[in-house]
Amino acid sequence: MTTEHQIIERLRSIATDPGARGLLDDVAVIGDLVLTHDTIAEGVHYLPDDPPASVGWKLVAVNLSDLAAKGAEPVAALLSLTLTGAEGWTEAFLGGVAAACESYGLPLLGGDTISLPGGAPRVLGLTAIGRSAKAPPRTGGRVGDRLWLVGTLGDSAAGLALLRVSKHADGPLVDTYRRPIPLLAAGRALAPLASAMMDISDGLLLDLQRLCRASGCGAEVDLGALPLSPAFTAARGRDRTARLFAATGGDDYALLAAVPPEVSLSLPGETRVACIGALAPGSILSLTDASGSVPLPEQLGHEHRTS
Repeated sequence: MTTEHQIIERLRSIATDPGARGLLDDVAVIGDLVLTHDTIAEGVHYLPDDPPASVGWKLVAVNLSDLAAKGAEPVAALLSLTLTGAEGWTEAFLGGVAAACESYGLPLLGGDTISLPGGAPRVLGLTAIGRSAKAPPRTGGRVGDRLWLVGTLGDSAAGLALLRVSKHADGPLVDTYRRPIPLLAAGRALAPLASAMMDISDGLLLDLQRLCRASGCGAEVDLGALPLSPAFTAARGRDRTARLFAATGGDDYALLAAVPPEVSLSLPGETRVACIGALAPGSILSLTDASGSVPLPEQLGHEHRTS
């Protein structure tokens, strides 16, 4: 079985331009331009029963989240669209794309369309381009930097779990899963202060491990400090099991930043931000809570694999 990590290692021998950042980041950077491409697939990133407009919104939002993690202002986008199944699905999907682009001031400039055989799962992609004066890399973290998390964890994974029980589930957790909100304003405010920064898409623990590897250090995380929403705690509680679920579920699109300890944070409006730990010497990711040391879960997050 080949893992996503192994494929990326192979691609590093091809993506040698400095703009690729050694494929250690979710974006490429050329001058002040930040470029990212995300793909979502039916049955992997969204459920076949999800409303097509929400799928269109999500495709735009997850790409904008990558720009947010680099403090970038959206500039333009290119859409990769697969045509299969009912025409009404595609029209509603494009309505969701249009709504997200309008909401975040993202001009759609073009892209590509292809047809798939009937019944084939849809695979949809978007390339988003932004502009940032400082796009903090994953490689810039230093021992002693505090780890700040903007947003909340676990809501999307909890919403997906509800939908897997009943496709008619609704409420704020389902809404978060279907229509994530890219934290663009918070990203722009945080980027100039951060040594390293990324968004949380595959699970806090897995994504933090990636940041640590890129920066050549370890990390200490206080599970008790993880920011959880009232909707999440009402559905899942706030004990160790719930917090590990939140730390590994993924699809959060919160922002994680390593910030020097002497820096004071000032973020816009009602932004929810929490210090969840610090970068540490070595290469180990360690967890604690009020009861003491917490063993790392076997699965830190979601990593794509080939069979």
